[in-house]
Amino acid sequence: MTTEDDASLVVAGAVSEPGVWPEGNAILHSSGRPTRVIGPPAFSLMAVLAGLRTLFQYSDLLYTLSLFRLNIRYKQSILGWAWAALQPLTLMCIYTFIFAHVTTVKTGGAPYPVFVFSALLPWIFFSGAITNAVHGLVTYPNLLTKMYFPREIIPLSYLAASFVDFLIASGILLVLMAHYHATLTWNALYAAPIFLVLAAFTAAVGLFFSAVHVRFRDVGLAMPFALQLWMFAAPVVYSVQSVPARFQKLYLLDPIAVLIENFRRVLVFGTAPDAAQLAFSTGITLVALALAYLYFKTSEATMADVI
Repeated sequence: MTTEDDASLVVAGAVSEPGVWPEGNAILHSSGRPTRVIGPPAFSLMAVLAGLRTLFQYSDLLYTLSLFRLNIRYKQSILGWAWAALQPLTLMCIYTFIFAHVTTVKTGGAPYPVFVFSALLPWIFFSGAITNAVHGLVTYPNLLTKMYFPREIIPLSYLAASFVDFLIASGILLVLMAHYHATLTWNALYAAPIFLVLAAFTAAVGLFFSAVHVRFRDVGLAMPFALQLWMFAAPVVYSVQSVPARFQKLYLLDPIAVLIENFRRVLVFGTAPDAAQLAFSTGITLVALALAYLYFKTSEATMADVI
């Protein structure tokens, strides 16, 4: 058994070496240095607060891992960071050809390239972060079995890396809007809080499914298909107005549908977001994030055993 300074993982109850004694939630090594003991926390608000406090203490590791994600993502790539803009641009061209030339979609008067690109930005952030976060824990099993750190740092680092891609692609949206003479209004400032809610919901989904994926690898296999279905269930390539009126209330129970629609609304159409929709989606997001984080922390103690 090694100490916390050696960044090793010690499972609660595995005290076997001479000179190591339990004292509360910690173990005192014969050298006098504390050793971290990972045990299943209580499913309570205190577990969330304790986890957040520890996460804050390891914020420098989250920053380092996020930079690492960005560095290896485009390593030995000819186009490099251009891929962050190429993906939404390519999808925009495909959907523009299909939905503007082959068939028609109600866009409220907005040019279809701007209409669809403004929705692709938040969707690609969400789907990209989820896809990578779900596989993050099982991709680096040595980190889980040999080092101590808050395990949620791994999926959250993928979210941070996706945010950088989002910022790069946002510059393309501004160019497109200038090309089609779509002007920004003061309501565009609402895009920031809308994105914060989107990031919180993304974190909730990523934390939950990354923890489940450690035990059940079917999650990683099913996730691409589930996200593809989710995309067409959200107003990415079409507007909410295209959904039959009798289904719209049920349709808008999905926080992603609400956030994407209002993100496009404040940027492309220059109107204020729907306050009632955003308040409801924010409430769902906060509850989902708290429950997902609690589930993640209760699963954390056994991840090294089943990875």
